[in-house]
Amino acid sequence: MRVALASVPLLVAAARAQQVFVTTTGHTCTPSATSPSYYFQPFSFTLNETVRYATAVPTPTTAHQTYAPGYSEAVKHLATPPATTTWGNYLPGCSAINATDTEDPYGQAAWSSLWQNVRLENYTTIGLYSTTVSPTPIPSSELVLPPKDYFGPTDCTSFPEDFVFGVAGSAAQIEGAIALEGRGPTIMEKLVGAEQPKDYVTAENYFLYKQDIRRLAAMGVKYYSFSIPWARILPFTLPGTPVNQEGIDHYDDLINEVLDAGMKPIVTLIHFDSPWVFVSSDNFTATPDFGAKNGGYQNETFVDAFVNYAKIVLTHYADRVPIWVTFNEPWLYSFNFAGADNVVHAHAEVYHFYKDVLKGSGKMGIKFNDNFGVPRDPKNASDVEAAKRFQEIYLGLYGNPIFLGQQYPDSVLSTLPGAKPLSNKELRYIGNTSDFFGIDPYTATVVSQPAGGINACASNQSAPLWPVCAVEETRNVYGWNIGYRSQSYVYITPTYLREYLNYLWNTFRKPVLVGEFGFPVFNEVEKDLPDQLFDTPRSTYYLAFMSEILKSIHEDGVNVLGALAWSWVDNWEFGDAASHFGMQVLNETTQQRFFKKSFFDVVDFVNARLPSP
Repeated sequence: MRVALASVPLLVAAARAQQVFVTTTGHTCTPSATSPSYYFQPFSFTLNETVRYATAVPTPTTAHQTYAPGYSEAVKHLATPPATTTWGNYLPGCSAINATDTEDPYGQAAWSSLWQNVRLENYTTIGLYSTTVSPTPIPSSELVLPPKDYFGPTDCTSFPEDFVFGVAGSAAQIEGAIALEGRGPTIMEKLVGAEQPKDYVTAENYFLYKQDIRRLAAMGVKYYSFSIPWARILPFTLPGTPVNQEGIDHYDDLINEVLDAGMKPIVTLIHFDSPWVFVSSDNFTATPDFGAKNGGYQNETFVDAFVNYAKIVLTHYADRVPIWVTFNEPWLYSFNFAGADNVVHAHAEVYHFYKDVLKGSGKMGIKFNDNFGVPRDPKNASDVEAAKRFQEIYLGLYGNPIFLGQQYPDSVLSTLPGAKPLSNKELRYIGNTSDFFGIDPYTATVVSQPAGGINACASNQSAPLWPVCAVEETRNVYGWNIGYRSQSYVYITPTYLREYLNYLWNTFRKPVLVGEFGFPVFNEVEKDLPDQLFDTPRSTYYLAFMSEILKSIHEDGVNVLGALAWSWVDNWEFGDAASHFGMQVLNETTQQRFFKKSFFDVVDFVNARLPSP
């Protein structure tokens, strides 16, 4: 510990009067004045703690709550109810269209040609399963709580009764079955390089969802967040094209399975998997952070197409789903102005359809990516200015109009080509169209101004840091890492999470939903199974973050709607096989799942702090 020289005499004097220790957390403690006593006693080997088991979610005993009209009534609000059909499977090695219905623009031949146009040279595997697997009971031997870590939270507070806690995943990263049962191609089939793992198989959740849901319920998980792929509902994407009946039936059954298991579903309408029609042109470019310049959202047909797709999904499922997310992390796919502007308008239209037309009583929102940008030196005005711009570009771009009914930030209008202000009429329509502010705050990042300043960067589209125009680092002003490092970009930064929640609540004035947060333990993929399962760094991450959420609620007055842990199983991280975010190990060969320690720890932590029903 480093002590200012001027304070040394005072500390010495105090220590002579009474021995005092200053801990690394800043607290002082006084040792006991009594001397220890020593004695002999009979010795025996005993268990240090009683064996405990995970407590499953109770099976519902009453009818499911409804949040909107059922399909027979909701479909009346569609101008033209879409036709439904089914298609077959596009299997690896298919080089010719065998279908004879070549005159049908949406027939089997046309559907197969969608996949032929993608040119999947490396599509060689379809996984172990080709039909839905029936669930089996989870053995009690898999549900024994692991040994506790020595240090843990010491809080004395509880989560609100309506706090939403659960786990999250996305279709592209867990389902597999990409060209089976009528699904159309998406951006994911073009995004990653030829040598990287693909999403063709992943966790095969498309066929194993019943068993996966039962495993989550057995652990005591109360909310399950997943996404529905646009291309599995509308393989041809655009309004007026037929709906895939197999896709509709699949998610209908999945939602019912979640409810019957005692959990509640949270549904995201698009999680990176833009349909192929929007990204098939040559101007598509993948970026190193798995985003996509010109990734589809800027397409002139996007808004009408997305709203049409959303209406179809909502008419089928809004009666049973309490929480909806329109877009997941749109900045990664729309960091040009046209794309962002389309997202803002499309989101608002879907919200108004749900609330004003269907009279939905659930919650609907949108969620963003943004590792909280903290100034490198909070006392340096230049760094503070860089942090403010950082938040404006990532969040204000969408947050100003959607949450506050306010204009796009000046930094956006003066930086992004083609940017133009919203009219007063647009602002009135778009404003206040989200019931919560969704955020995926995996970690924090240290922010400062680029060399030459923000203005020089903002005016130069070829500048390496354009358009954000902020230097992002992982070390603070004293050279320390901002937190304990993971396999990827995530550092354990719980105190910054609390600061971030405070910022979001007081800036955008809506309850905050932590839509994703998780930690890929360094080098976990190289460890033996028992060492992968005993994932203490991940437990530390989750418990620290949840503890700071409690402080945000009780000490800072922040309305935190809930938190969803990412992810419930090791999955496909967009071509990266080394970053394991899951709370279950996935054996990619056998498709077996194994609960990790962190899963038990975080569920036990939250459920112990929720009021009894």
